Amino acid sequence: MDRILLDFPEVIETDRLYIKPCKPGDGVMVHKAINSSIKTLAEWMPFAQKEPTIEEVEKGIRESYAQFILRKDFRLHIYKKDSGELVGSTGFHRLDWNTGTIEIGYWGVSSHSGKGYITEAVNELTSFALKHIAVNRVEIRCDELNLASRRIPERLGYKLEGILRKNSLSADGKELRNTCIYSVLADEWD
Repeated sequence: MDRILLDFPEVIETDRLYIKPCKPGDGVMVHKAINSSIKTLAEWMPFAQKEPTIEEVEKGIRESYAQFILRKDFRLHIYKKDSGELVGSTGFHRLDWNTGTIEIGYWGVSSHSGKGYITEAVNELTSFALKHIAVNRVEIRCDELNLASRRIPERLGYKLEGILRKNSLSADGKELRNTCIYSVLADEWD
């Protein structure tokens, strides 16, 4: 099947969350979330090295939406069901349609950290990728020093395949860092 023809639902649900593709117009809401979490995000995310403008965030969302339509990248937002609040961003990245490999990335809004929302979303997206998109492999990559990010794949039963030594820059671009690669295969997931 041609990847452009892949159907993708408007909403993926968990017990507490809605996960939806980003859409043009989400910029104000995402801008607020980024700026409220900028100190936490800046340590790990290159996009959070300075407070972005609403226009910069909206532009990024529109570019992501174009990639979503082309099925090249799937940027998704995570919302609480009970209040509709944005609690984080996630998505499917580094898609390799030939090998059936996909990467899940994520970040959370600081005021909602410690409540398991990102773990819940990643769990559901792992199942979705393996069953609906029918990939063979799901990866999560993160900075070796980002212990909060590492706990998510570890809780979900992903295997740490290895650590790439000094293969990436820190979010601020000032030092070389190690990257952990976690994965789960289709035949390992319930």
